[in-house]
Amino acid sequence: MTLCELNLPPFDARLRGTQQKPEIFDFLRRRYVALTPEEWVRQHFAHFLIEQKGYPKGLLSNEVELRIGDKRLRCDTVLYNLAAQPRMIIEYKAPTVRITQRVIDQISAYNLLLRVDYLVVTNGLQHNCCRIDYDRNVYEFLPDIPDYSALL
Repeated sequence: MTLCELNLPPFDARLRGTQQKPEIFDFLRRRYVALTPEEWVRQHFAHFLIEQKGYPKGLLSNEVELRIGDKRLRCDTVLYNLAAQPRMIIEYKAPTVRITQRVIDQISAYNLLLRVDYLVVTNGLQHNCCRIDYDRNVYEFLPDIPDYSALL
């Protein structure tokens, strides 16, 4: 698999496996996982949040399962506050996947259950973040991913 350069700072990726089945170490799940283009984006973005934006590692969780009746959904990453309440959902796509309304609809469906303040969608090249104001029933796209301190 060819790994493309992303619009994110590089980090010291721990890779293993074979050419046919490469793996990358997910430092949040503390295990090696299949290295897919989406996972490449996830690992870069998680490191970016922690190292550049000051997000506490212990408040981020990857592959969070949600249930709606018999249906199971998985949020790519969820940021929690100190009271263990979800504050942000992050959805990752491969760099070749365009961020479209369908992607926004996907993360919005997750938010029907979690009701977070921030939604982030990234393909590693383009990053979109919006803040939701439930009192006024509006959302606002932000010019950048906020620092953790701005979320408090």
